[in-house]
Amino acid sequence: MRVYNVASATVVLETKSAKILVDPWLVDGEYYGSWHHYPPLELDAKLLESITHIYISHIHPDHLSVRSLELLDRKIPVLIHSYDSKFLKANIERIGFDVVELPNGESYYFTEDEYLTIYAADNCNPELCSKFLGCAHVETKYQSTQIDSLMLLTEGNKTVLNLNDCPIDLTRSVLPVINKKFGQIDFLLVGYCGAGPFPQCFQLSEYEMKVAGEAKSMQFLNQALEYIELIKPKYFMPFAGTYVLAGKLHKLNNFRGIPELHEALDFLNKNCDSRVSSGILLNQNEFFDITDGSASKPYLKIDVKERADYISNNLKNILLDYERDEVVYDDLVNMAEEAFRRVINKKNQIGFKTRTKLFIQIDESKDIMMNLGEDSSMEIVNNGVHLNQNAFVRISLDKRLLFRLLKGPRYAHWNNAEIGSHLRFERYPNIYERGLYHILCFSHI
Repeated sequence: MRVYNVASATVVLETKSAKILVDPWLVDGEYYGSWHHYPPLELDAKLLESITHIYISHIHPDHLSVRSLELLDRKIPVLIHSYDSKFLKANIERIGFDVVELPNGESYYFTEDEYLTIYAADNCNPELCSKFLGCAHVETKYQSTQIDSLMLLTEGNKTVLNLNDCPIDLTRSVLPVINKKFGQIDFLLVGYCGAGPFPQCFQLSEYEMKVAGEAKSMQFLNQALEYIELIKPKYFMPFAGTYVLAGKLHKLNNFRGIPELHEALDFLNKNCDSRVSSGILLNQNEFFDITDGSASKPYLKIDVKERADYISNNLKNILLDYERDEVVYDDLVNMAEEAFRRVINKKNQIGFKTRTKLFIQIDESKDIMMNLGEDSSMEIVNNGVHLNQNAFVRISLDKRLLFRLLKGPRYAHWNNAEIGSHLRFERYPNIYERGLYHILCFSHI
C-alpha cells in the first residue's frame, strides 16, 4: 500500500486493486480566486491516469473542487458519506459523475481484503453536531449536520486513516469505534493548521495578529498531537495546509498563523511517543510505501524566500473572481431586505438570542445594520455607527462579493468567503458567538 502526496489535502492512496484520488483540488483559484497552491502544482499525469475511484470528504472547495472534477474522467465512481443533506451528492452528479453514498461505518469492497470505510466526523450524532454548530435544540430533530467525514482504506492487515478537516471535538465519539474495529492504524493523515479567517481578517495590530497567530498555530499542533496520542498510528503525516492567498489578499499570508510543514513535523515528532509513532513528510508527487516503511525521496523543506517571491511576482496582481462584476447599489439594498428576513426566520427557528448588532458594509460609506434582538429591524446607516453600539460585529467586504453572497449559495457562500479571507471583521466584545455566524449563512435571497 502506498500514499502519494499531490498537494494540500489531495492525496492518492494505492492498493493492489485500487487507486483512490482523495479530495482532488487540482486547479488554482478556489474560494473565489483567493486560494492558490504552493509549491505551484505540477500534476503528474502518470499518477492520475490510472485512478479507479475518487473520494470526497465534504463540501468545502479545496475538497469539492468543481473545476478540478471537470478535468477528470466521468466514468470514475465517486465515493462519499451518505449525508442527510444531498448538496454534496447533487453537485458531483451535476458534473456527470456517478456517486456512491456509503452509510456511516459501512465499507465499500474492491476485493475481499481491500475496502474503504467512511464515518461522519460526529459519528452521525445530531445532538453533538448541532451543539458544535450552535444550532440549539430545534435542529437536533434532524439527522447529523455532518460538517466533514473521515475515511479508512484497508488492504489486508494495513490501514490508512484520513482525518481530513475533522475537528477533534466532533470525532471523540467515533475514534473509539475505529480503534475497536480496525486496531492498529498504519498511516495517519492529520491536519496541522486551521484555514479560517482568524487572525488575519480581524481588526488587530500586526503585533496582536502575530501573537494570535502563534496561539492559533499551537492550538492546531496540539490538536494534531492529541489525535496521534489517541490513535497511536505507526506512521503519521501532517498535511492540508499548503496554500497561499492571492490577489489583493496576498498581504494577509504573513498573519495566518500557519506553521511550516517541517516545523509541524518537528513539534509532533518531539512530543509524541517515538516508540509508537513516527512522522514523515512528502514533497509533491512523492510516495510512502507503508509495507516497507520507505519514502520515494527525502523531504525537501519549503524555501520561505522563494515562496514570498512567487507570491509577489505571480500572485499579488491576480484578479479575484468577483472583481470583474458590476453592481447596482439599489439592487444590494433590495436583496439585503429579503436576506434579513431569512436571517431572522433562522434565528427564531433555532432559538438563538443575542444583543449583538450585525453590520455589513454595503459600499464605501454605508453599512447594513441588522438588529438581531427581540425588536428585530434593519436599516442602512453611515459607516462608523457600529462604534457607538454596546455589542457589534461588523463585516467589511467588496460590494461585488456582497452581491454574489446576497444572491445565494449557488453564486457565493458566506462560509466560503470567510475561509477564503475575503471578509474583514470587527467585533466588540471580542467573543465568538457561533450562532451568529451560523445564521449569517442564511443572509441571502
